[in-house]
Amino acid sequence: MIDLHCHILPGMDDGAGSMHESLAMCRQAAQDGIHTIVATPHTLDGVYVNPIFKVIEQVSVLNKALSEHDMRIRILPGSDVHLCRDLWRYVESGEGGTINNDKKYLLLELPAQFIPPGLKDEIFNLKVRGMTPIITHPERNLIIQKESSVLCEAIALGALSQMTASSITGRFGGGVKQCAETLLKRRMVHIIASDAHSSEGRPPLLSQSVEAASQILGNADEAEQMVVGAPDRVLSGQALEVPEPLKEKRFRLGFW
Repeated sequence: MIDLHCHILPGMDDGAGSMHESLAMCRQAAQDGIHTIVATPHTLDGVYVNPIFKVIEQVSVLNKALSEHDMRIRILPGSDVHLCRDLWRYVESGEGGTINNDKKYLLLELPAQFIPPGLKDEIFNLKVRGMTPIITHPERNLIIQKESSVLCEAIALGALSQMTASSITGRFGGGVKQCAETLLKRRMVHIIASDAHSSEGRPPLLSQSVEAASQILGNADEAEQMVVGAPDRVLSGQALEVPEPLKEKRFRLGFW
């Protein structure tokens, strides 16, 4: 499996606080069947600024430590980029890093309480420059929880979505779990990732959540592709074909 969203670099944000913790998280991930992790520290969120050159440096340090401990897991650079005005400029300057630093895909974090009015413009500006935003944990956004079809507009514009693994199993509460199930059933989830921050509270585990997703979808292969085939294509910079979201009676265009 591949984990596209993990706060595993030591001391860069609110994730791993030390190299010891990073190695413990890598050990957990490997035991769960994960062979590749994209390190995605927060950036441009008003608290952390982690330019991609800094991320790449720390990825190299962690990979060296993994080799020294004979741990067969690969770390690649990325960022958890908070939505901001003219985001594409920050990405092109390197302040907001893309997955594997290839300017093809990036993780896009929305505010938890609302949908900013400029979201569709930022998606458009990224897409015309050849970059695809992957909206992280939409199931944890309060607006999307109330009106899941809001996410349809972002997907229609070319964005993808990535669900947090532990949302499916209930770690973030019943409301988030219910929204996660709705988004999965409506085929509005393309990738499952851990969004891990520690080895205890939020560990880098995927297998249990993939099993839960397979039960919701009624299709084990479809769930597995969210942690195998889809993230592999993202890492290689290839286009990802996704199904059209299933509509619901409350579907509304022009929400923003």
